[in-house]
Amino acid sequence: MSTYYQIFGGKINVVTSDPSDPIEGQTWYNTTSEVLKYRAATAAGAWAAGGNMGTARYILAGAGTQTAGLAFGGYTTADSALTEEYDGTSWTSGGNLATARNGLAGCGIQTAGLAFGGGDPSYSNATEEYNGTSWTSGGNLGTARQYPAGAGTQTAGLGLGGEAATGNTAATEEYDGTSWTSGGSLATARNALAGAGTQTAGLGFGGLTATAVANTEEYDGTSWTAGGNLGTARHTLAGAGTQTSALAFGGGPPNSAATEAYNGTSWTADTSMSTARRRLAGANAGPSSSTAAFGGKTTVNVANTEEFTGAGAGVTKTVTGS
Repeated sequence: MSTYYQIFGGKINVVTSDPSDPIEGQTWYNTTSEVLKYRAATAAGAWAAGGNMGTARYILAGAGTQTAGLAFGGYTTADSALTEEYDGTSWTSGGNLATARNGLAGCGIQTAGLAFGGGDPSYSNATEEYNGTSWTSGGNLGTARQYPAGAGTQTAGLGLGGEAATGNTAATEEYDGTSWTSGGSLATARNALAGAGTQTAGLGFGGLTATAVANTEEYDGTSWTAGGNLGTARHTLAGAGTQTSALAFGGGPPNSAATEAYNGTSWTADTSMSTARRRLAGANAGPSSSTAAFGGKTTVNVANTEEFTGAGAGVTKTVTGS
């Protein structure tokens, strides 16, 4: 007779209290409540239309949350310095970046945002910090690059991957609010990837080597290790959430509306966006259960915003007898 471990590849742990962050499929016996419990699959989310940005653009960066979002930089018919702030309903103009550029990365929140890298049109190492009103210069990246990914906060930021003057880079850098220092390198050098999580629990996924890739890597503040691959290899996508509960959306080629949810081990397909697009940005400081996608490119620059709600963590259920 096959055992639970042989079938599912995991043991039933005996614990005195429920785990704080169980993954889908995890099962345990709680000796305090004397019940067997498991983590059920994450429910599908849904995308809904939000307010359009004031300026349609692509290869922009995003930060903040679904109700306090930040969009900056990008490309219209030229490099852009525009910043816009989202309140969950509509976008309003914020202070312009000091350096107009496209293909930059961002992280942080609406009142404490971080912008770094990009092209102006040469590879940029510029970092700028946003206080909710205006941008000021921060410490320069060690490696000038375009199309990196960002995660974390203004005072504990993470910059990973991108395209440098010598080609795709695996370089990771950590920001402390003043300066960047080198972190552990990605296993796969690539650009146009997405990031999520924090400086000590980061996630990098998708991107472009010579072709689109599905690779996911997890960061512990020192080094990167392999995670589960995306179901659809793609680049110029966006992401949000944490290392154990992330969302990937959009990208190309071709233009994609695909959304996938990560549980710390594997990606599963979720509800697709209404508008298939690449080179978009997201509110990457928000949880995977509540984020926004904005800007990007179809055959033209787009300004539309879509809001995602509903996925998030799975539900813990109790096994009952028949």
